[in-house]
Amino acid sequence: MSDLRILFLSLFLFWISTFSAEAQRPTNPPREKTLILPDTLTPPASNPIIPDSMLIQADTLTRLDSAKIMPRSDIQTDILYFAEDSIITDFRENRIYLYKNAWFEYGEMRLDADQIVIDWETSEIYASGVTDSLGNVTGNPFFKDKGTVYEIRKEMRYNFKTQKAIIKDVVTEQQDGILRGETIKKTEDGSIYLDHGYYTTCKLTEPHWHISSSKIKSISGKQVVSGPFNLYFNGIPTPLGLPFGIIPDTPEEKASGVIFPSYGKEQVRGLFLRDFGYYFAINDYIHAQITGDIYSKGGWGVKSQANYTKRYRFSGGFNVDFQKFVSPETELNPVDYNTFRIQWNHSPVSRGSGRFSASVNAGSTSYFNNIVSQNNFNNNITADLNSNISYSKQFVGTPFSMSANFRHSQSVQTGEVRLDLPTISMNMNRQSPFKNIKFEPLKTLNVAWNFNLQNTVSNRIQQQFGVNNPIIGDGPQTIPFTVDNLGLLLQNANNGARNTIPVSSNFTLFNYFTGTASFNYTELWYLQRLNFYYNPSTQRVDRIVQDGFNRVGFFNSSFAMNTNFYGFYNFRGKGKLQTIRHHMAPTISFNYTPDFSDPSFGYYQRVQTDASGRTDLFSRHQGFIFSGAPRGESRAMSFAVRNVFEGKIKTETDSTEASTKKIPLLESLNFNTAYNFAADSFQLAPFQVSARTSLFERKLSVNVNTTIDPYAVGEFPDSNQETTSFRRINQYAWKNGQGIGTIRNASLNLNASLNPRGGPDPGQVRDEITQDFLQRGGVMDEFAQQEINRIVADPSQYIDWNIPWNLTIGYNLAYSKQVDNRTNITQGVNVSGDLSISEKWKINFNTSYDIQASEFRQTMIGIARDLHCWQMDVNWIPFGRFTSYNINIRVKSSLLQDLKVSRRRSFFDR
Repeated sequence: MSDLRILFLSLFLFWISTFSAEAQRPTNPPREKTLILPDTLTPPASNPIIPDSMLIQADTLTRLDSAKIMPRSDIQTDILYFAEDSIITDFRENRIYLYKNAWFEYGEMRLDADQIVIDWETSEIYASGVTDSLGNVTGNPFFKDKGTVYEIRKEMRYNFKTQKAIIKDVVTEQQDGILRGETIKKTEDGSIYLDHGYYTTCKLTEPHWHISSSKIKSISGKQVVSGPFNLYFNGIPTPLGLPFGIIPDTPEEKASGVIFPSYGKEQVRGLFLRDFGYYFAINDYIHAQITGDIYSKGGWGVKSQANYTKRYRFSGGFNVDFQKFVSPETELNPVDYNTFRIQWNHSPVSRGSGRFSASVNAGSTSYFNNIVSQNNFNNNITADLNSNISYSKQFVGTPFSMSANFRHSQSVQTGEVRLDLPTISMNMNRQSPFKNIKFEPLKTLNVAWNFNLQNTVSNRIQQQFGVNNPIIGDGPQTIPFTVDNLGLLLQNANNGARNTIPVSSNFTLFNYFTGTASFNYTELWYLQRLNFYYNPSTQRVDRIVQDGFNRVGFFNSSFAMNTNFYGFYNFRGKGKLQTIRHHMAPTISFNYTPDFSDPSFGYYQRVQTDASGRTDLFSRHQGFIFSGAPRGESRAMSFAVRNVFEGKIKTETDSTEASTKKIPLLESLNFNTAYNFAADSFQLAPFQVSARTSLFERKLSVNVNTTIDPYAVGEFPDSNQETTSFRRINQYAWKNGQGIGTIRNASLNLNASLNPRGGPDPGQVRDEITQDFLQRGGVMDEFAQQEINRIVADPSQYIDWNIPWNLTIGYNLAYSKQVDNRTNITQGVNVSGDLSISEKWKINFNTSYDIQASEFRQTMIGIARDLHCWQMDVNWIPFGRFTSYNINIRVKSSLLQDLKVSRRRSFFDR
C-alpha cells in the first residue's frame, strides 16, 4: 500500500514539475497554439493518463467522414493566441491565462492586452491591463472586430460564440466620429449601446467639443442615435442641446438624409432659410439632392443637383438653380427678379471608336448680377457662359472621322447669345499616295479633306440691305432670346457648308533649307445668294434674296522656305556670364490668290450706288456664315524671323568642379511683315513685333506685343478751312519725317507668382488633397474624385496651411492709336494671395485696380482660422455690386457640416 502511495506521489510531482517548467520558460521563442474543437477539452478524469485518452479520441475522429458530420461546436474557425511572458492552463476550471503582450484571434476578431483569460466553459474572454507596484496601469485592452477598433481604458468581457461584449470605459471610432462611454454593450451585429457616453469628431485626448448624453446607441453602418444631449466646449457645458440626435454612420456613397439649412437675416429680404432639403443616395450610380431657399419678405429658390457615374463607362453631374424674389410694395428700392442657371457635365471613359461628352453652362443674363457666391469668387466676375455638347466617332480601318457639336455662348455683360445647332464635321486624315517613291517632293506629298456644316442662331440682329425693320433700327441690336422673338431669330439664322482640300509637300533644298509647297482649295455651299440693284426711287442699293443651291469655289497656293542659324558668343574673364547662345529661324514665303471679284466668276456684282453713277462691287454672299470668295488679287511675299537668346552662367557649388546653368534671356523675339506685289497701293503690311521672357528664376513673366504702321499720315483741311481730317497716304513714314512708322497697337503683360516654396500647380494641389483624403480614411471613388476636381478648379475652397505666404501680381497695359491721332490707354493691376499671420490664422485676398479710372474693381478679403476640429471662415466683399460679408464656423468632419454657426449679410443690405 505504501508502495502504491509512493508511486502516485512520484507521478503527481513529476506532472507538477513538468507543468511548472513549461510555464516558466522565458527564453523560448514566441509560440502560437492552434485549438480545434475546444469543447473536447473536458476537465481531467480520475485516470491521470491523459495522453492515452486524447489519442483514442483522435483515432475515433480519423475513422469518421468529416464531410458528413455536422459540427457540434459553435466555433467555425481556428482560434489563435499568444503571450510573451507566460501561458497557464487550468484544466480543472477549463481556463487559459495569458500574460504580457498577449493576443487572441478568432476570425475577424483580435484582442490585445497584458492580461487575457480564456474561459472555455462559458466561451468568454476577459481582458484588462496590469497594475504595477506604483499603481500605474499598463497594457490596457485593444479590441478589433470587423474593422471597428475599441480602445479600452479598463476591462472587457467578450463571448466569441455570440460575439457580444461588455466593455468598461472605451473609446471607438465610427466613420469620422469618436464615441466614448463608461459602459458599452456590443451586440452580435456590431451595434453598441453606451451608458453616459459622448460623441465628438475631435481626436484629441481632451476634445475641444463633444455631445454628451446618458444614452447613446450606434447602429453599425447606419446611424448614431442619442437621447437628450448637451453640447460641451472644452469640457464646459452649454445650454445648447436637443431632446434627441441622429448622426449618420453610413459610407458617404450610400448615405441619404436631411440637409439642414443655413439661417440668418437680411435687411431687404428678411429672415431666411437656405439650402434646406434632402440628399438621395439612390444607388451606387446616381446621387441627387434637392434644396430650397425661403425669405420672409417674399423670395424663394429651388436647387437640384445630381451626380451619376458608371464605372469604366462615364460620369457626370446636372445642376439647376432657380431664384425668384419680389420686394414688398412698401420698399423704397425694390428688387424684382426671376433668374436661373443650368449646368451639366458628362465625361466618358475612352473606349471604342465613339465618344459623347457634354459641358453645359447656361442661364439668364441676370443670374450673376443678383446671386452672389460667397465661396466662389470666380462666379461673381464671370463675363461669359459657354457650353458644348459633342459626339465624335472614328471609323476604324479608314482615314475618316466625324463629329457633331451643339455649342452655346452667352455674354453676361451684353446679353448676346449664339447657338450652333449643330456643327457637323467630316475629316479625312492626311494621305500620302506617293510615299513609296524616292523623289522627295512626291514622297512627302499629302492630301486631306475637311467638311464643316454649320447652322447658327443669334439674337444680335442688324438691318439688311433693302429691309426697313422698325424693331431693329439703324444699327445692330441685341433682342431678348425669348419664344416671342423666335420668328425673327430663325429669320436671322445663318447656315452653310465648307469643304477644304489641302495639298502640301515638304522637301530639303540646298542641304540647309526646308521647302514647303501647298495648295488649298475651298468650296462653300449655300442655299441662298443675294442679287443687288440700284433703286432710283429711294436712291439706295436694295437686294433680293434668291433661293436655291449655289456653290462658291476658290483656291490659293503658297511656297515657304525656312532654315536655322546658331551663334555663340563666349565671354572671357571671371565674370558670372559665360556664354550667350542665339538661335535665329528666318522664313520667307510667297502666297498667290487670284482675284475672285472678277465678273467671270459670278461671285460679285458691280452695282450703281448713287444718282451720279458711281459703282461698287458687292459680294453675293455678304454676311453669310463663311462669307464669300476673297476680293482682290494677292501676290504677297512674307518675311518672318524668330529669335531665341539664352545664357550660360556659373553657379556656386561646394565642389571644386565648375558648375554652369542655362538661363533664358529672351525666350522669343519675333518679327514679321508682308509685301503684296498685286496691290495698287499700301503694298507693305504693318510690322508685327512680339517678345516674351521670364526673370528671377521664372517667377516673373513678361510679354510685349506691338503693331507698327509703316505708312505716313497726311493732314487734309476741309474746304471751309475750319476742320482738318487725317488719312493714311501711300508714302512710307521714314520718307515723310515720321520715323519708322506709327505704333497702332501695343500691349504689355507682367505676371509674377511669389511664395517661399514656389507655389504648387493644379496637379500638385490635386495630389495633396487626394493624399490628405486617403490618410483621413476616405475611399477614393468617382464621387470623391469629382469633389476633388471641383476644389482644384476653384482654389478659393482649398487653403494650404503649410505655405506662410503666397502672392500673385499681374499688370496689364494696352495702347491704341487711331489715324486721327486719338489714343486709348487702359491699364490695371490684379493682386491675389494669402498670408499666414500665425500657425492657425491665414488671410486671403483677391482684388484689381483700374489705374486709368483710379478705382478698385471686384475685391474679396477672407480670413481663415484653423480650430483643429473646427474651422472658421470670414469672407468680405467691401464694395461693388456684390457688397456682402459671410461668417461661418463649422466642424471639419463631413458628417457634421451642418453643426455650424453662420451669419451672412448680402449686398441687398446696402
